Amino acid sequence: MSEDVDMSDDPRQLSLIHRRLVSSSAEIMGAPPEEITYQHTVLCQVCLPYRDPGDAVRKWEREQGRIALRINAGEVHDPDTQEWIELGLPFGPKPRLVLMHLNAQAIKTQSPVIEVEDSLTAFVKRIGLAAHGRDIRTIKDQLARLASATIRMAVGHEDRPAQLNGQIVDAFDLWFPKDHRQRVLWPSTVELNGKYFESLAKHAVPLDERAIAALSHSSMALDIYAWLAQRLHRIKFGKSHFVPWKSLKDQFGFNHKRMNNFRAVFLKALGQVHSQYRGARIGIDDRGLTLHHSPPPIQGRIATVPALPGK
Repeated sequence: MSEDVDMSDDPRQLSLIHRRLVSSSAEIMGAPPEEITYQHTVLCQVCLPYRDPGDAVRKWEREQGRIALRINAGEVHDPDTQEWIELGLPFGPKPRLVLMHLNAQAIKTQSPVIEVEDSLTAFVKRIGLAAHGRDIRTIKDQLARLASATIRMAVGHEDRPAQLNGQIVDAFDLWFPKDHRQRVLWPSTVELNGKYFESLAKHAVPLDERAIAALSHSSMALDIYAWLAQRLHRIKFGKSHFVPWKSLKDQFGFNHKRMNNFRAVFLKALGQVHSQYRGARIGIDDRGLTLHHSPPPIQGRIATVPALPGK
């Protein structure tokens, strides 16, 4: 079984994923996207957890080159019980999808304040997750985890290192379930951290929402797609960049002890990603991957991130 929490070995589920990938690939080849999502360039290079680390784990750290990420799980206050409730770390495909959606809404409206409920409902319908109440419930739970977590992102530069501290989400409203046996809490509106919002405007990577929807079953596939989207077009034309398997395992295979297991899972996810990003030029051999200059998945005018007012 794949390490991605939403993946299944059920042949019917795998067939559904295959049909979704084929259909999306044809749509992407045939027409430009109607909807674009965005990921911060730092989170295109370091990953959130793939699986639930468990309630006892309150911190997650990843480093990739000069990029570092630390996430501390958060707490929310229940006004009825007057108690602080610990929420777990965000994990799996859902917080990745949620964050891409929040980024897109912030960039589209050029505002850090996002009315989540209506826009998130429309988003999950577009990407095909609204058919099951469990999926929507999980998304809202992951949104609460993401909103309450303290996230630190650091980028090392030779002349001046930069670090963004605090919560990606500064403020959020909570909907508490009427049945208190249900422990799920979720925001209805969120306000992005001002520094994160400004950083996003400078460092957002545009992604095709159709590809995100097709890959929504797999954390690793979403991460590989975002990584290639921000990396390939920055390689100089006519040049290439080699990435050994060890580096790939360090970046994407932190749940795998054995290299051969990781390679099998990675290559399967990479094949799915390439079906959505046909322009990606990648060589594969026993040593690793060779990345060649490729056009980004979102090109031209629509790839430009709108400037913030007054910037």
